[in-house]
Amino acid sequence: MKKGFKKEKGVVKGAPSGFVISLLVHAGAFVVAGLLVVFTVHQKEEKKFVPPKPVDRPKMKLKKPKVKVKKSAKPKSTTRIVTKVQKATMPDIQLPEMSGMSDGLAGDIGGFDIMPDLDDISVFGATTSIGSDFEGQVYSLLHRRNGGAASMGPDEFRDVLRKYVLSGWKESVLARYYRSPQKLYTTHFMVPPIPTAMAPGLFGVPEMEDYYLFVKYEGQLVHATDIKFRFWGIGDAYIFVNVDGEEVLQCSWQAHHPWFDWWTSTAAGDRTHILGNMRMVGGDWIELKAGEPVDMKVLFGEWHGGQVAGMLLVEVEGEEYPSGRNGMPLFPAFRTEKFTWDTITEISRFLAEDECSLTNGPVFNDYYSPDSDPEVHQPVVEPVVAEEETEAEQPSPVRLWTLLDGNTVEAELVTLMGRNVVLKNNRGKQVKLPIGQLSHDDRQYLTLSHPPKLDINFAKTTRPRQFGGTLNGTAPPVRGNFYTFSTRIKQASNRPYGHPLTVEYYAIGDEIGGNKSMLLDYQQSGFTLNRENDFSFELTGPEVELLDYTINNERRGKRYGGFLIVVRDSRGEVIAYNASSENLYRNYDNLRKLRVGWYFDDDCRKTLPTPPTPWADAGNN
Repeated sequence: MKKGFKKEKGVVKGAPSGFVISLLVHAGAFVVAGLLVVFTVHQKEEKKFVPPKPVDRPKMKLKKPKVKVKKSAKPKSTTRIVTKVQKATMPDIQLPEMSGMSDGLAGDIGGFDIMPDLDDISVFGATTSIGSDFEGQVYSLLHRRNGGAASMGPDEFRDVLRKYVLSGWKESVLARYYRSPQKLYTTHFMVPPIPTAMAPGLFGVPEMEDYYLFVKYEGQLVHATDIKFRFWGIGDAYIFVNVDGEEVLQCSWQAHHPWFDWWTSTAAGDRTHILGNMRMVGGDWIELKAGEPVDMKVLFGEWHGGQVAGMLLVEVEGEEYPSGRNGMPLFPAFRTEKFTWDTITEISRFLAEDECSLTNGPVFNDYYSPDSDPEVHQPVVEPVVAEEETEAEQPSPVRLWTLLDGNTVEAELVTLMGRNVVLKNNRGKQVKLPIGQLSHDDRQYLTLSHPPKLDINFAKTTRPRQFGGTLNGTAPPVRGNFYTFSTRIKQASNRPYGHPLTVEYYAIGDEIGGNKSMLLDYQQSGFTLNRENDFSFELTGPEVELLDYTINNERRGKRYGGFLIVVRDSRGEVIAYNASSENLYRNYDNLRKLRVGWYFDDDCRKTLPTPPTPWADAGNN
């Protein structure tokens, strides 16, 4: 007789008891270790800037693009439900003709054939290269590349700069110090005076300290024809320019600084004419042969914080230049591409009027031909002739209705009553018909003609912008927040709809220290309200940085100003909108022509920012 075998419940079938006990002991140990790790991870530490370890990246020699790429264009609220037709076609953005700043910026504007998004553009450059540009990085001599702190004072800092330039700009002198992994690419050196604390964030290191730092650019200088010229420039606190291994310009806040005594200007008018917050220094004459590039390096920065600036203008031998404010010559900005409206906008935010030209002068690349440019001319101001107002012809409300039995009737829509439609014929007689007797196209027309009631909400959230430390430990003269904008559309009526809709929102900002507005963010998306999404839709944009700063005793910057939300149906007709100001919707057609970052006036027409007060007029000399 076979003995019955009773199954035992255990962890592992047939495993020895000692082995099971061992597993339990080890499992307990792992649990305890896990708790310890979790506890350690959640300990909070004080947040501070720690340089990342350097990353070696392969270098490539950028080629100049030859292919033309067509550019494409991409608040107490009130709500209105409307049925007026607004076509959804987006007009092409045309850049206006502009001339030098002394001419009111009204001459020809060229631009990048490969143009970065405006979100990526700053006075220090863009995050993408177009080929004919200079590559730049920000350096901090307070930190070493391995992440440690560097012992640094004002004399040590100046000594490093001196050794670097006198060594022939050998990278080994700077090899031990931190440099940002983020590179920016610029076609110009037009950085007007800005708070130094704003600079590191543009290079991806917003919490870097605002002192003992500089920006260094390298690239090639070339011109399509033979040319002889020299630079005029400023640097706060310093700027050094090296062309083909020779120092051609050096400027510091203090004239004849004892640490920077290796070069002296011989230009007539040196330190006479104001640019930004300093008097310009004239450089040595430079001669270029047609199409023959030479290496060029530019370095500028700040040693004790406050403001930073670095600007280079061009004087071509034999050229005559118009006079600007206080009789100073309006030299053109150095550039390797014709400036776009985006670039002029960024520079104009910080640059006083009539100190230089942003649209005239040579373009330093090997394929630019001034003969291809339209003639630069003064704007012609024509008298405004009042036009007789004429009321636009409205489409007839009478349409041809088709029944399922093939009969037709010419009538206009009066209203919907439950499952019936009320029509009025040419004789004024009203007829009530079941909606089910109408053709498919007519039923679609009825649905589109009676869009649902919509609740349209706009929201914004903020988080504070962090800045690095200052030399004396005080707060930097810059404050800021990151804004995130969103809109939520909710169907508020029970009538079935189910047709595709499109929503677009415009987040508006206002100048601090000016009377212009700017487009902070624009988002658009299609959606359909149905049971699956609870008859609601939400659209959220990216973070937008708004800074508020003080410079030359003048408060400047951007602040949130309002919004416009527009909902259109599948025919492109506006069926609802919500606006912080009715003026935004009145000028909706103009607003649709703007790009994010562009400034506009009260009619939502593109304009330049309000310029800052000139340095000399702010009590300086």
